[in-house]
Amino acid sequence: MRDYSLPARISIMAILVLLFILAVIPFLWTITTSVKTEEAIHSWPPKWIPLPMDRGHYGELFERMSFARNLLNSIIVTISVTAVSLFMNALGGYAFAKFRFPMRGRIFGLFLLTMMVPAQVTMIPVFLMLKSMGLLNNYLGLVLPGAVSVFGIFLMRQFMMSIPDSYLESARIEGCREFRIFLTIVLPLCQPVLAALAIFTFTAVWSDFMMPLIVMHKESMFTLPLALANLSGQHTARWGLLMAGATVTILPIVVIFLILQRRFIEGITMTGLKG
Repeated sequence: MRDYSLPARISIMAILVLLFILAVIPFLWTITTSVKTEEAIHSWPPKWIPLPMDRGHYGELFERMSFARNLLNSIIVTISVTAVSLFMNALGGYAFAKFRFPMRGRIFGLFLLTMMVPAQVTMIPVFLMLKSMGLLNNYLGLVLPGAVSVFGIFLMRQFMMSIPDSYLESARIEGCREFRIFLTIVLPLCQPVLAALAIFTFTAVWSDFMMPLIVMHKESMFTLPLALANLSGQHTARWGLLMAGATVTILPIVVIFLILQRRFIEGITMTGLKG
């Protein structure tokens, strides 16, 4: 922004501050509503600072309901899918970026075309396959479909193409096997893009509603999005309880992003430097 005049810099900063406020207000409103009494929630004009605070909604979530179990389910599924997906997508990206095989470009192009297929089209075939394998109401029923993603392989491939081939050739001359080269040389160099892909994957899996809906039928196996949907009554909604559940659901995503934000920005910036 040093190249801009002072009025232009002030205008840009004002726009950024406005966008920040617009993005943060719903999140703050969710948190404050989760600690309001029922009277304060329905009062007019609305109050931003709830006095007195009522933390009973959180107690009801974890004491009277199985929200702790739902939270554990989400943690297990999300961490498992993220870890497996990072490794498998990195392997696929490495193969497309550093190996030469017949019709590599065409195969990769066809691979990318599958990104245009809506998830709803494959939903029934995936369900039938999981049912035939006996993976309904099972963590593997959510982990296996998310183990590989076309976007993840594309992202890893684009980043790995910027890694000099001389690094790999030197390791091969020293007698390193291909898998060892991948683990000890390629993966450490891919930390920024791995962090970016981890955030994308974690966010998508953590907030996914459709796949758990068709795979998990027992309430004890519900993930947080399904449990949150169950908190909404048929005719009435307890907004304090809903906002408490939404806060519990949102906070892990915010924490993960704050931890990995520097690597995330590096990965997005450096991906695609070499086509």
